[in-house]
Parts: sequence; structure tokens; C-alpha cells
Amino acid sequence: MDPLARIRAICLGLPESTERPSHGSPTFFVRAKTAFTYFMENRHREPGATIWCPAPAGVQAELVAAEAARFFVPPYVGHRGWIGVRLDIEPDWDEVAEIVHDGYRVVAPKRLAALLD
Repeated sequence: MDPLARIRAICLGLPESTERPSHGSPTFFVRAKTAFTYFMENRHREPGATIWCPAPAGVQAELVAAEAARFFVPPYVGHRGWIGVRLDIEPDWDEVAEIVHDGYRVVAPKRLAALLD
């Protein structure tokens, strides 16, 4: 399965999530308003497929410090704690799903986020 199809399945499996293009890339939203995952391919100096997701406080620095080959600070949203994940380096799809779910929890209304627990 290609990376976009896998990301799409993970994201659209979350409560009240939708997909539409934003800034030229497939983007996933909570209640069609708040982005929680951007899918990028060969964009912003990153070869291959990547995703950008909001992360809980401190997680971005922790992941980038631990595995800079797989994780990065994305442009434009990195200063807000978002994490970039390279999908062309044998991704652990369970870990990717966890990162997406955490990003959803960061931006979703509390009632929706609680449905994941």
C-alpha cells in the first residue's frame, strides 16, 4: 500500500475527520476546520513522502533528538511544536498511527479526543 493510502486510512478513521487539499497537498482536518495531518511528497526540501502533525509539548524535540534521520522540524509549523515524519525510511506504521492520533488529540475538541481513549 502506498504511503498516502495508509495515511488516509489512519486519518479518516478518526472521529469527524475529513480530507481536502491545502497548500497543494492532501490535508486532514477535524470537523473540516482544524488541520491535524499534512501529507507532503517531494516538497520543502524533503525528498519522498512525509507527514506533518502537531505534537504534544516536548515531543518534537525528543523525537528529533532521538532520530533525526526519521523526524524533523517542518517549516511554517515547526515553531508551534509540529513534528515532521519521513515515510521513505521504513516507517513503523503503528508508530506513525500513534503520532497521527496524538496530533489529532492536540487539536480536536475534548469530546472528540476523548473518543480515542
